[in-house]
Amino acid sequence: MADEALFLLLHNEMVSGVYKSAEQGEVENGRCITKLENMGFRVGQGLIERRNTVLLLVDLFRFTKDTARFKDELDIMKFICKDFWTTVFKKQIDNLRTNHQGIYVLQDNKFRLLTQMSAGKQYLEHASKYLAFTCGLIRGGLSNLGIKSIVTAEVSSMPACKFQVMIQKL
Repeated sequence: MADEALFLLLHNEMVSGVYKSAEQGEVENGRCITKLENMGFRVGQGLIERRNTVLLLVDLFRFTKDTARFKDELDIMKFICKDFWTTVFKKQIDNLRTNHQGIYVLQDNKFRLLTQMSAGKQYLEHASKYLAFTCGLIRGGLSNLGIKSIVTAEVSSMPACKFQVMIQKL
């Protein structure tokens, strides 16, 4: 529980720090959102690198052949929704939907980074600040799993949110 509180505090300070250090033009042009998203991207890559290193060591220990860990894109998205999300947020995504054409919607009905904010409509405009890092986190994780993507987020009622992942075909 303490590590969750530390993560929430760190995230809030990160958002606050990026916005406090920015000049007015940067805020208006969305550069703060981009900075937060890029920070998340690098953390997401790092989490997958750590996971891949552990799996490689397990494979070497078991003397297994190099086999695909995921059979398809949907398997990777399921991994993101279950294992990856649980590692970061201590719970799984509540719902995963796809159109089977490269678009996935991940829904979290009680997103931890929004639960501390009030549920009033006036706070919805600030929600994007608190979702940018996580969009980068997802994009970075997918990148290290060999999937190039665009990740966006939307909130219609707090603290629920949806992350839309659009897979970029190479």
